[in-house]
Amino acid sequence: MMRRFVPPYKKFVVLNIICNILSALLTLFSFMLIIPILEMLFKVREGVYEYMTLGGGNSVKDVFINNFYYYTQEAIADYGPATTLAMLAAALVFMTALKTGVTYLCSYFIIPMRNGIVRDIRNYVFNKMVTLPISFFTSARKGDVMARMSGDVAEIENSIMQSLDMVFKNPIMILACLGMMFAVSWQLTVFVLVLLPLAGLVMGQVGKSLKRKSLEQQNQWGVLMSNIEECLGGLRIIKAFNAESKVKSRFHRENQLFYRLSNRIARRQSLAHPMSEFLGTCAIAIVLWFGGSLILSGTSSMDASQFIYFMVIFYTIINPAKDLSKAMYSIQKGLASMDRVDKILGAQNPIKDPATPHEIKKLQGRITYDDVTFSYGDNEVLHNVSLDIPAGSTVALVGQSGSGKSTMADLLPRFYDVQKGAIKVDGVDVRDLRVHDLRSFMGNVNQEAILFNDSFYNNITFGVESATMEDVIKAAKVANAHEFIMATDKGYDTNIGDRGCRLSGGQRQRISIARAILKNPPLLILDEATSALDTESEKLVQEALNRLMDGRTTLVIAHRLSTIKNADLICVLHEGRIVERGTHNELLALNGYYKHLVDMQKF
Repeated sequence: MMRRFVPPYKKFVVLNIICNILSALLTLFSFMLIIPILEMLFKVREGVYEYMTLGGGNSVKDVFINNFYYYTQEAIADYGPATTLAMLAAALVFMTALKTGVTYLCSYFIIPMRNGIVRDIRNYVFNKMVTLPISFFTSARKGDVMARMSGDVAEIENSIMQSLDMVFKNPIMILACLGMMFAVSWQLTVFVLVLLPLAGLVMGQVGKSLKRKSLEQQNQWGVLMSNIEECLGGLRIIKAFNAESKVKSRFHRENQLFYRLSNRIARRQSLAHPMSEFLGTCAIAIVLWFGGSLILSGTSSMDASQFIYFMVIFYTIINPAKDLSKAMYSIQKGLASMDRVDKILGAQNPIKDPATPHEIKKLQGRITYDDVTFSYGDNEVLHNVSLDIPAGSTVALVGQSGSGKSTMADLLPRFYDVQKGAIKVDGVDVRDLRVHDLRSFMGNVNQEAILFNDSFYNNITFGVESATMEDVIKAAKVANAHEFIMATDKGYDTNIGDRGCRLSGGQRQRISIARAILKNPPLLILDEATSALDTESEKLVQEALNRLMDGRTTLVIAHRLSTIKNADLICVLHEGRIVERGTHNELLALNGYYKHLVDMQKF
């Protein structure tokens, strides 16, 4: 997954690696100054050095070390031992200042990459979520999707992105130190290389179990978020049925499970530092014993000061190794979250544009359902349904709940795709049109008016790019909404609250009708648009709908049969089939399903 997001930040990676290499070299050479300081203090080397040049069998290493001591010797002769010692100490401070400055640049260059990748992941997940089909969200909990977008992305940021600096920096430091250790004593370095993987193996086993537990924790976080989302959405019912104790106990039970998982993960993560410190100290003690034994026995090419330098470098490796182990722990935890986020990113959208899309220049508005069959899983909802809707006519679908009315409406804009048969617009299969083009022909007014926490103006112009204020006011007047909008404090700039919570049901519905009027679509889908309204609101909304339907091909789903008496065609669905069709009076004369529905509503 990370390979998709790193390429735009390659220049930051390169700059970070360059700075890390410089930092490692400066660390080694600043520590190298310790050797002559120690030798001067303890008078280990008291020979006379001559200036040496390359060639004649002299290696670069020999020339560098010899000439360093030569210049040190000259400085002692000219300025005295105390002044030379102060100069070496000043050089150590200067190189350390350079090293810390370069170390800061390492972080400076990695921060835009770290935060940029997190930003890109959030954008990518949100874009993917918006493009996924409605069927994806019928099988996935909304709360769990929210948890993946918030908690899991935050975990990626905290665990993986915060560890990026260590992942780039520490391997370079370890390799540079190992290279210098080989130069000082290859025998002792080989011994170290046998020792370190054993410690890494122990820590790797703990890291694997951490990822497994982290995945369980993030899944449980998704369950908690779903509980919160359901509780907020159903608070009115919870209070009405005195079910506060029930939802509290359910949340507390799930929260307790999350608490136990969090404890296990935190304890394993806390084990990283003490374990790495203990194993590091064991490694230092073993190397100290082994190297000291070589020097004491006289079988080593190192002297005491070089051995101290070797131990300083080895100790320098221990901290990056510990940090790297902690980073690996964090990354294991973050990888569990990345797996969960990747399930959204990797989800396939079956609603695709055709390879060679058909274009309709001027839509007439004829809709044809041709022998359509559709199932949700194993549950067949529509069975061989055929229906022809002439351009400009109004066709109503009625029937009991679960008969397939809403499914017929959802198949038209390709919220789902038919499994058998075809749906055609002006003779063109909807699957042969671009999804964007198909939906641009349609306007929707649903039973629940879906509005956004924004102003009247922005809700009415939602999805319409080039609307003017005059167009918005005209649409609102047609929808019987202008008067109550102007009665608010800021008129069209008034915020309507979350999902339009500051408005009544009838007002919300009229805003959604104004939105459809402004879009001015040739095809219209009305899904029980008046069924949740009182009589007065229904009258105002029905007037607005009649104006909206004028001259458009309209598919109406209705439970209140009084609202569709004047439809050009009424189709009665029963168990996924159209069992009756005709006008209101024709269906009453049949004395069948429709007559039964009308009689029940009269009663």
